[in-house]
Amino acid sequence: MLKRYFISMLGALTAIWISAMLIIVLGMTFAISSLIKSFDSSKPITKVEKNSVLYVNLSGIIEEKSSTPNIYDIINEKPRPDVLSDIIDAIDAARSDRKIAGIYVNCEGSSAGIASRESIRKALDNFRKSGKWIVSYADTYSQGDYYTASVADEMYLNPIGEVDLRGLVSAVPFFKGLLDKMGVEMQVVKVGTFKSAVEPFILTHMSEANRLQTNTYLDNIWKKITEDISKSRGISPESLNQFADSMGALIPAEQLADLKIVDGLKYANEMEKYLKGKTGKSDDDDLNLIAIDNYLSSNPDIPNRKDAKNKIAVYYACGDITENGTEGIASDRVAPDILDLAEDDDIDAMVLRVNSGGGSAFASEQIWHAIEVFKDKGKTVYVSMGDVAASGGYYISCGAEKIYAEPTTLTGSIGIFGLIPCAKGLMNEKLGVNVDFVQTNANSSAPNIYEPMTPYQHARMQKMVERGYDLFTRRCADGRHMSQDSIKAIAEGRVWDGMTAQKIGLVDELGSLNDAINALAKAKGYGKYQIVNYPSTKDSFLDMLMKLDSQMKTKAIKEELGIHYPIYQRLKEIQQMDPVQARMESVIID
Repeated sequence: MLKRYFISMLGALTAIWISAMLIIVLGMTFAISSLIKSFDSSKPITKVEKNSVLYVNLSGIIEEKSSTPNIYDIINEKPRPDVLSDIIDAIDAARSDRKIAGIYVNCEGSSAGIASRESIRKALDNFRKSGKWIVSYADTYSQGDYYTASVADEMYLNPIGEVDLRGLVSAVPFFKGLLDKMGVEMQVVKVGTFKSAVEPFILTHMSEANRLQTNTYLDNIWKKITEDISKSRGISPESLNQFADSMGALIPAEQLADLKIVDGLKYANEMEKYLKGKTGKSDDDDLNLIAIDNYLSSNPDIPNRKDAKNKIAVYYACGDITENGTEGIASDRVAPDILDLAEDDDIDAMVLRVNSGGGSAFASEQIWHAIEVFKDKGKTVYVSMGDVAASGGYYISCGAEKIYAEPTTLTGSIGIFGLIPCAKGLMNEKLGVNVDFVQTNANSSAPNIYEPMTPYQHARMQKMVERGYDLFTRRCADGRHMSQDSIKAIAEGRVWDGMTAQKIGLVDELGSLNDAINALAKAKGYGKYQIVNYPSTKDSFLDMLMKLDSQMKTKAIKEELGIHYPIYQRLKEIQQMDPVQARMESVIID
């Protein structure tokens, strides 16, 4: 009797607990959905008035594609990152919009790759060539923002501002000294003289081969930047280099107009008054300044984008290439997506937008295969390369009928490597931990982090990497209609800028994503077309919770480790890497 009572009571309590949890979960789901909906629809459809000025605010991170905001960012009312394609679409639409008088570029310090900046700059230049004006302003011009905005008809600077034009630098941290202190040895198998992604773990400085390739592409990219600025500003490349060499950011602002670096000095409020004058407004009138997202919500006429009958899929492949996961280019998501597009009767053409330094060689092969299936259906694939499309990023690109890259894109890096850490020194000497094995076969425990590889094991791993390299170069040779020997002569893991890549046959055309889309549409005979973006940017509720959990953990680790977080992050990446990688080194060009 008493037992039955307790069972009945526990059952009731369990039911109440489950009901409460369901109410909480449903309540959270409703609240979060409402937050997202309000976040996405907070700006009503905008009516564009006559003599409006398109406001291009270069601030914060510029992303390749839009994404659903995560819960953490919504709660903290964090601004959504700007999207590269949105910026370019708005500028292109404004070019023929009679209600848009000009563009105001406000430079507040944006974060973007050089190729992304080049795409925006090209769109601005096309706008200016239509006969409309562009004015830019900054309290301080960062080097990247200055390059983007230098196409403007007029550039203004705060009277005590700076122009930080100083040339390019690529900084590579080397971890061998740290690993030696920890008692960890990185065992490397690789193919490619220039395959430098392994160097930070086995060297204390750049190899001569890596220094050569880095110098070459940096010099080429910097030459392109100075030539573009020179053409727009009427300053010789020699004078620009002299300015950069002299630490121009420290030159008083009043001297910069004399040097033609800027056209004049104004405070922010004076810029508003100046823009009113350019649009025929009095001081008491409101300036018709319209932001990118507001302008796009007015449904402007973006060139060629009208007819829904002809559809071009634009698939964004951005980030590290992995076999699975919710971030980056996971082959277990990307390959099925492309296979689905191959079966979609409404899609006959696709532009693969690649912005990736590579990753798993196995995952790259799976995506390559899916693209081949798409092509076997009689459908057309072009590739548009962003800031970087190298190593695995080139692997998934090489089968396209045409490859487009920006002049400043980093590409190539056709090579393979494997990193196998050995922590025997850490475990035995530092921590006093010994690991012993009982195994049925000679290599049952191989590879493992507790013992170094034997010569036999190392040789077998090297053979596997060489097979991977042979397959990689064969895929490139078939895709580029070149001999495998010709590909191997320009491979060896070497990184190329887009201009050189075109000359040696790795790239077909220099141009932006829109250039690739327009060329594909022309090849298909589409007068007008509709772009359908993939993959979906809408996350499930569970995905959002997982991302929130990951973000909160990362935030806590960052706060705990402080300046040591980048080292922790890099070592964690190595731990999670697939054994064989088609990846270029992480390059930050500043």
